[in-house]
Amino acid sequence: MSINWFPGHMHKAQKEIKEILPQIDVVIEVCDARLPFSSENPMITEIRGDKPLIKILNKSDLADPKLTQVWLDHLDAQQNVKAIALTTENTALAKTIPALIKKLVPNKDKEGKQINAVIMGIPNVGKSTLINTLVGKAKAKVGNEPAVTKGQQRIKLEEGLYLLDTPGMLWPKILNDNSGYRLAISGAIKDTAFDHDDIACFAAEYLLENYPDRLVTRYKLDNLPTEEVELIEAIGKRRGCVKSGGIIDFHKASAILINEIRDKTLGAMTFETPEMVEKEQVYFIEKEAKKLAAREAKKAARGRGRKNKR
Repeated sequence: MSINWFPGHMHKAQKEIKEILPQIDVVIEVCDARLPFSSENPMITEIRGDKPLIKILNKSDLADPKLTQVWLDHLDAQQNVKAIALTTENTALAKTIPALIKKLVPNKDKEGKQINAVIMGIPNVGKSTLINTLVGKAKAKVGNEPAVTKGQQRIKLEEGLYLLDTPGMLWPKILNDNSGYRLAISGAIKDTAFDHDDIACFAAEYLLENYPDRLVTRYKLDNLPTEEVELIEAIGKRRGCVKSGGIIDFHKASAILINEIRDKTLGAMTFETPEMVEKEQVYFIEKEAKKLAAREAKKAARGRGRKNKR
């Protein structure tokens, strides 16, 4: 699924971050614990260089705890990265972040120099709520809709420690198509930007393979369907999503499934693993390379055609 939502303020923020990065000591990226890879911004890896990175898996209360630990171990094994999982209910761990920032730049802390951190994250990942927890008051704007924060804010966490907040940023293109679907399922993209039926089918296929027992329990299914379309139709039948003539209202049933994933009615779950992502990346990189080769071949053929006409 391609994402075509890249508002102007996000483009501006991307440019500004590159400009202020030389002054930054620590980069903080807030990701969704349900999709740690799909919710990360590939731009950060590109621009941060060797600066320390605190990777926050937020909303971990919505994620599968076993898989969250798998992701924490995977991220901690990376160069100059420290990963922590946070929930919106438990703020105690969040309040240790200032101490962690100082620990990652011990020389500056000992010398009493000003320490600057920048915090980034995709829309609707809980970044503003986290900032308010750190500050202890409503400093950052908070909302349920993606893209609430639209300008940089410089926030004093404590003496000598400053945090630069940035707008939630998506990026113009996602190489891994499946990441687009996962972002839509999580609510990171406005519902008007995608087809509910398409997203629900993607989610249903994943749930059938990874969380079948929850589907049976939640929707009281006598026999679990093997295909995603059949599953959504079964959910629609159970929930009374039936039009005249006995036809299942597929769109309404799809919306029920997506909403019950988002509000944890189906339980805490994670939509990707490091191994899964690694395999997908190989596939989509090869796919992109083939598309590029085909494009170049067409360009070359057009060039030869023009020469032959002369």
